[in-house]
Amino acid sequence: MYKVNDNYLKLPGSYLFSTIAKKVAAYSQEHPDRSIIRLGIGDVTQPLAPAIIDALHKAVDEMGHAETFHGYAPDLGYEFLRSAIVKGDYQSRGVELSVDEIFVSDGAKCDSGNIQEIFSLDNKIAVCDPVYPVYVDTNVMAGRTGKYNAEKEMFEGVIYMPCVEENGFAPELPEETPDLIYLCFPNNPTGSAITRDQLQTWVDYANRVGAVIIYDAAYEAYISEEEVPHTIYECEGAKTCAIELKSFSKNAGFTGTRLGYTVVPKELKQGDVSLNALWARRHGTKFNGAPYIVQRAGEAVYSEEGKEQLKKQVAYYMKNAKTIYEGLKSAGYSVSGGINAPYIWLKTPDGMTSWEFFDYLLEKANVVGTPGSGFGPHGEGYFRLTAFGSYENTVAAIDRIKALS
Repeated sequence: MYKVNDNYLKLPGSYLFSTIAKKVAAYSQEHPDRSIIRLGIGDVTQPLAPAIIDALHKAVDEMGHAETFHGYAPDLGYEFLRSAIVKGDYQSRGVELSVDEIFVSDGAKCDSGNIQEIFSLDNKIAVCDPVYPVYVDTNVMAGRTGKYNAEKEMFEGVIYMPCVEENGFAPELPEETPDLIYLCFPNNPTGSAITRDQLQTWVDYANRVGAVIIYDAAYEAYISEEEVPHTIYECEGAKTCAIELKSFSKNAGFTGTRLGYTVVPKELKQGDVSLNALWARRHGTKFNGAPYIVQRAGEAVYSEEGKEQLKKQVAYYMKNAKTIYEGLKSAGYSVSGGINAPYIWLKTPDGMTSWEFFDYLLEKANVVGTPGSGFGPHGEGYFRLTAFGSYENTVAAIDRIKALS
């Protein structure tokens, strides 16, 4: 008789955002007359930029003619996009990478879950707490962790690095030595960022202890402060210890179009084994390449028109972030984030748990956010709001919340 992967049974409940969707759907069914404003899931709302739309149309037209038709995409990505990435995201910042260190995919979420496959199950992971759930859940599924401790709300065998108000929601070097370190900056969910010097400390640490940093830079486009690095490879020695994950979802609105990439430097080796070669083997075996038309759209992100149009789009969302931050601050909430990231992290009022505050906002203000406890035990007592709604909805949501005070 067949057996299932018992590691899946370690996972408590359903995925965080699936739980939220079910609760909101149930509330909507009971109160069909209520207008619900969703500031929970980090999904963009602005349309794709004109330069991207033009590239999509042109690529679609090419698919209608035999001489310009494209079938299977190269599994590692078309060279035109990989070259644009190297020039636009790295050489422009003084970082030298080669095209064959860029691996195009259908999104950073998939890559953040799949990258662990090239590492031994004996490796111990370290994650920020609170943390994007995918980092932990996929390692649980793979069998790299112990059982879930319901009392502590932690998995055995995982190093949790508290990110709390006292340390500026940035992790400190762990006492126990990890093999794989997951870092996300600007951070989801707290909206915090770290300086180049702080990140250099992590790079030096990883090289010293022989660990690999898996660096999620999905929100890099929202950085506004000069001392915050746009890529981990701005740090000396990062190519020998870091893998970087990047997304087109938040910088260019590709949440529904799906495109991302991972950087695995050729200098990153375990003994004589190249992690670049391992990821290329995995990618080539399990992935059939992102669609041609989507990769052409991605190329347009790096055009002069695309860059200008996307700056305005990012500014639109950061205007929302400022509106949320200042509105909540004026209402007496303790808030952070919203400066280098499109997320605002707030303390729940009156001793409410994060899920109690979720229900309170949904029922009293018809506003949806994300309970901090869904990101880990140190997220309890906090709540995340996103700046990805429309400006009008963002203003309305904050007015509703302020009216509750």
